[in-house]
Amino acid sequence: MSLLTRTPEPTTEPSTARRVTRVVLTVLACLLVLFALIVPDRLDRFSLWAFLRLPGEAIAGVALVLVLPPRARRVVAAVLGAGLGLVLLVKLLNLGFFVAFDRPFNLVFDWGFLPPALELATGDAGRLGELAAFAGVGLLAVAVVALMALAAVRLGRITAGHRRTAGRTAAVLGLVWIVCAVFGLQVEQGEPVAARTAASLAYHDVRQVSVDLKDRHAFAQEVAADAFRGTPPQQLLTGLRGKDVLFTFVESYGRVAVQDSDIAPGVNAVLDAGTDALRAAGFDSRSAFLTSSTTGGGSWLAHATLQSGTWVNNQQRYDNLVDGDRLTLASAFGRAGWRTVADVPSNIRDWTEAKFYGYQQVYDARNVGYRGPAFSYATMPDEYTMEKFQQLELAKPDHPPLMAEIDLVSSHWPWAPLPRTVGWPAVGDGSVYGPMPSQGKQIPDVWSSPENVRAAYGDSIQYSLNTLISWVRTYGDDNLVLVFLGDHQPNTSVTGSEQASRDVPITIVAKDPAVLNRISDWGWQPGLRPDRTAPVWPMSAFRDRFLSAFGDRLAAH
Repeated sequence: MSLLTRTPEPTTEPSTARRVTRVVLTVLACLLVLFALIVPDRLDRFSLWAFLRLPGEAIAGVALVLVLPPRARRVVAAVLGAGLGLVLLVKLLNLGFFVAFDRPFNLVFDWGFLPPALELATGDAGRLGELAAFAGVGLLAVAVVALMALAAVRLGRITAGHRRTAGRTAAVLGLVWIVCAVFGLQVEQGEPVAARTAASLAYHDVRQVSVDLKDRHAFAQEVAADAFRGTPPQQLLTGLRGKDVLFTFVESYGRVAVQDSDIAPGVNAVLDAGTDALRAAGFDSRSAFLTSSTTGGGSWLAHATLQSGTWVNNQQRYDNLVDGDRLTLASAFGRAGWRTVADVPSNIRDWTEAKFYGYQQVYDARNVGYRGPAFSYATMPDEYTMEKFQQLELAKPDHPPLMAEIDLVSSHWPWAPLPRTVGWPAVGDGSVYGPMPSQGKQIPDVWSSPENVRAAYGDSIQYSLNTLISWVRTYGDDNLVLVFLGDHQPNTSVTGSEQASRDVPITIVAKDPAVLNRISDWGWQPGLRPDRTAPVWPMSAFRDRFLSAFGDRLAAH
């Protein structure tokens, strides 16, 4: 009977386990909050010292919790935690944007970069893969905000439960923070010990929103001031009558490809050999530099800048531009009687801006009959793009004078895998390229070291330039005028510095001497390769100077 009624001895195992769990959760919550507060938003600022700074927001948060009643404390902690989660998300976006574009994420108009980024990341996964990626990113963002809010509520409760210890600790750390801030004490890489990154980031973003709203009005005035708006068609581009004029962008072809880098010797050898080969075929050329409105990416901003003669350096300006009726190079050619064509092989859906630019025909990944593989971002090799353009447009007997913009994207990030040239007669429907993606260097191989990245970038630029030079030698005639240029510099993985210039090479090639005589006062250098003494123009200056040089009416400046 005694055995049946004996009370079991108490055990401490469940309570010990619960205590351990609570301690672990508290430590994780503390680490998560501290990480969000002090993690840098640029890769070049990552170091052990960066994580040993003292965040002023954490000290202020402890002081606030100590003076609030329980219900208000929980609400305030949850709100501040959710806000800190948003700050962390912005920091992560900044990390990506500094790598890709050498600038922070803009909360007003950079959201349009996210779909192309996800398309690039998902590769050949198709529309379903893109939707899954969008859903995954959205869920991750919600999870970060929710976890940060829960962590802040938990830390607020722990702090309130140890008021005396928390108060003394906050007072001491607050004094240390003030001393460090007053004397400007810094850790490695110039980072202040007295960190206030979350507050600084929030201030910067709010201030940027204000600046962007003011810029809308300034840009509207810039667009409206169009010296060529009312130019009669008969006065436009008279110096190019009967010519086929191609504006060809070589993706990421920047100054770093031709100067002051270990990439330059290989690229310059291609340009110098190309200069000699084209001269032997009767072509001459002039080269210089343009300063692009973007760097690392955002090619469409550079294209809009060149075409419109306005400085389009962000998505807000781009959206406002294409909603208007600014004269573009394409629309000027169209008014003057040229057939206007855009060849955009990276596009996989309708390009609504084509009407603004003034293109009568658009070729993209869907309508040029390509049956080969994609090469990472590039839906087809540049060689196929140029060959198919030749067949669809220039090879037609008695074709009207043609103006075209052609985008060559084989040199687009991530520079692997790359195609090989097969020769123009062998291009066919592109199936000849089938085995190449698996035979070439893969992304993990290329991105295993900075040296490999630069080498792969250089190889891609050489491929694109060799393709273009070969195309001119094979198909170019007396009426060809080729303008080829870079859209922007590559990102810092190649340039090595966020302070690298935004200059891109530009070259005009023609067989008719009268064409280059029209630009003799530009001071551009002979050949395909500009050196460090070559003229440098803002990319936005090109439209007016080009229309002035080849028209019968000078722009009114």
